[in-house]
Amino acid sequence: MGFFDLFCAASMPVLKVLIVTALGSFLALDSINILTQTTRKNVNEIAFFVFNPALVGSNLASTITYESITSMWFMPVNILLTFIIGSALGWVLLIIARPPPHLKGLIIGTCAAGNLGNMLLIILPAVCKEKASPFGDPDVCYDYSIAYASLSLAIGAVYLWLYVYNLVRVFVAPSDSCNKAVASIDESVTEKEDLTRALLPSSVSSSNINRKPKVLLDLMKQQLWNFSRHVNLKAVFAPSTIAAIVGFVIGTVTPIRSLLIGSTAPLRVIQDSASFVGDAAIPIVTLIVGGNLVRGLKGSGISLPIVFGIVLVRYVFLPLSGILMVKGAIYLGFVAADPLYVFVLLLQFAVPPAINTGTIMQLFGVGESECSVIMLWTYGLASISLSLWSTIFMWLVA
Repeated sequence: MGFFDLFCAASMPVLKVLIVTALGSFLALDSINILTQTTRKNVNEIAFFVFNPALVGSNLASTITYESITSMWFMPVNILLTFIIGSALGWVLLIIARPPPHLKGLIIGTCAAGNLGNMLLIILPAVCKEKASPFGDPDVCYDYSIAYASLSLAIGAVYLWLYVYNLVRVFVAPSDSCNKAVASIDESVTEKEDLTRALLPSSVSSSNINRKPKVLLDLMKQQLWNFSRHVNLKAVFAPSTIAAIVGFVIGTVTPIRSLLIGSTAPLRVIQDSASFVGDAAIPIVTLIVGGNLVRGLKGSGISLPIVFGIVLVRYVFLPLSGILMVKGAIYLGFVAADPLYVFVLLLQFAVPPAINTGTIMQLFGVGESECSVIMLWTYGLASISLSLWSTIFMWLVA
């Protein structure tokens, strides 16, 4: 199979995403004024609480079984690697670019968290339908691609709300209590040192009554307490995460699965209804992404070097790291050489930033315009980057 044929097979799904995103941007223009900011906010809430959970839960329930989970155990590890490597590269970018403190969480978050759900749910089934696809029978490829994309979406949602949400929370909502505690410790130590110097010789006060270790220990305790106070584990149980748990239970527990899944299941109407609602998630969210990108055209306070740094992290260094990680996992025997599965693992390193990163910034009310600019550039360049990397990945696994 030629490289050009692979490029055509990889480009069609990406173009589909690009067209729907462009439609969302068009509807959000001031001259059109259909997808207004208020409309996007309201629809985003519906997608967050209804469409996305229905999509995740219904897909997982119908495609995930106990046997398939055991064969896909490396995927959670692979997604965790994307977050770890992306975070490390993001920290390097922070050191080089020196952004304002309130943007540090946004920068690391966009470097770490990729669009592991909606993008894969669009790209993978479309790739399977292409004639030049190297993944065999289209129907079999489609079923497995939905399973892989659904599992990726669920795991990515858990990592996103566990890690990125709390990372942004720590950076944008610093506590003054720690600073006050440090100041009070320093004041008390200074008073004790002054009293010591007045009553004892300098040699005794400096050698035998040195409070510095105790002060450092108190500071460490205060820092740990401050971090733990800001980490909100309840955010992990977002609607999509709860739906993922329900989907796992339905898919893996045979008695429950027999009631809900299958053409002869007595309660199949519940699964069909959830699938019917979930089908609206992908186009709706993609339209919202396009509408939000319009805000990026107005610019923000974020510098272009930071934006291009994020682009380099997500579209150059992460995909290259992914090739090394996945090839290493295959060499060590952690991953079977199944072309479609390996392709999914590689693609998880090359997707644009997670859409819900913008939702997180909206929840905290900071960095919204900066996030819009980042999304504008990264999703604008995704059509080129994803097409090229998808072609390379197909060539590697074919």
